[in-house]
Amino acid sequence: MMLLTKPRAVVKQFKSITFHQLQVFEAAARHGNFTRAAEELLLTQPTVSIQIKQLSKVIGFPLFKQIGKNIYLTEAGQELLTIARETFQKFEKLELKIADLKDFKSAQLNLGVVTTAKYVISHILQAFCQKYPNVNISLTVASQEELFERMMSDRDDLYLLRQPLEKISIPHYPFVENPLVAIARQDHRLTGKKQITLEQLARESLILPEPSSPMREAVERLFVKYKIPLQVKLELGNNEAIKEAIALGLGISIVSLHAIGLNELKTSFTLLDVKHFPIIQHWAIAYSPSPSLSTIAHTFFEFLQAEGKQVIEKTSLAKLSIM
Repeated sequence: MMLLTKPRAVVKQFKSITFHQLQVFEAAARHGNFTRAAEELLLTQPTVSIQIKQLSKVIGFPLFKQIGKNIYLTEAGQELLTIARETFQKFEKLELKIADLKDFKSAQLNLGVVTTAKYVISHILQAFCQKYPNVNISLTVASQEELFERMMSDRDDLYLLRQPLEKISIPHYPFVENPLVAIARQDHRLTGKKQITLEQLARESLILPEPSSPMREAVERLFVKYKIPLQVKLELGNNEAIKEAIALGLGISIVSLHAIGLNELKTSFTLLDVKHFPIIQHWAIAYSPSPSLSTIAHTFFEFLQAEGKQVIEKTSLAKLSIM
């Protein structure tokens, strides 16, 4: 009898804890800040404080300790955070399993995509949504570092990341090539020329991303390899700004082939035939090292490796054929 009584006593003690309180607590723990948690959950900061206070009272121990302006989890808080996240994961699995039983009706798929891949994901999602029209998709486009942080918090189901994955060891699978190509405005003097040398390219007004970007680093490695000085006339923060500068006649650039639309190559830009180009980079499909993939995530994972890859390769060949 004692073995049955004790669990019942524990359940009775914590039965007043609500799912909403756990959501508020998890957000506060993840942000380390009540105000940011309130902003995420569309609540007021006092509401978050009250919910945490009530939860602490039920647990019987403080969940946070404050040092200066920062808050940190107590030992009891750490234990509750583990249980809260496990609870959320179990409910997510249940939700997705039920959705699977209903042929993916109202299933939720959360994706994280590195910034350089945002141009290809729309084509993939278009094909996927035609096949699974009832799936709801949440897409986050961010830097590789930001996606790593999301991954450690199990924020998304799958990620499309840039290789190599140097900073973290996670399950990942090769996806498609991400070729870097030289582009110019259609009326540029190098348009139509064959086998342009790196020396010729270096004499042009080059527009490149900031030095910390992976694409810039790849270009610099190529020029260093052939001992050719690289002179950059203009540094810009993103592909859209770079393409705008090219359209204004400010110079030429090196960008991902996937960052240029097929219509843009027909009307505005041209791919230059440069020796040692394209520079081949790669993307990978990755997911958090915690629980196994949900049914919908596994379905999308298989779709990426089959139909998704075909969609991108077909688009790439169409662009290169215009060259």
